Amino acid sequence: MISISPRQRTFGSYTADVLIYIIVLNLFVEHFDSVVIDSFTISIFTAVVLKILLDAIMAVEHRVSAFFTKRDGALSKFLRVVAVWMILFASKFLILEVIDIVFGEHVELGGFLMVIGLVIALMVAQAVFRKIYVSLGDEPQSVE
Repeated sequence: MISISPRQRTFGSYTADVLIYIIVLNLFVEHFDSVVIDSFTISIFTAVVLKILLDAIMAVEHRVSAFFTKRDGALSKFLRVVAVWMILFASKFLILEVIDIVFGEHVELGGFLMVIGLVIALMVAQAVFRKIYVSLGDEPQSVE
């Protein structure tokens, strides 16, 4: 039996996510005129930047959510929802700006709504891949 270290597991997960992002990005380039990436190589780098950005955004969102979850009361619940929504909303502008700074005229992800659609597509594709991956795992064997 092969054992996999946590670093190997993280590397495999990040590699799979970047490959999924490359596929989704290039499907958007192919099917939406407002999404333009000059080359396949740039789409690879864009996928890596998006992976880093989305992981950072999700980490911030989870920390803020955990902060408010620890507190009791309706106000804390309300503030958690508002704070998380603001982070997720503002992050789309952050994504557009970072991609523009890093890639300039070589990458155009469309407008705000297109970025929302792109991020949702990236997350759905990632979730589907993970669900399939987990379902292919070994099932516990019953001893007779």
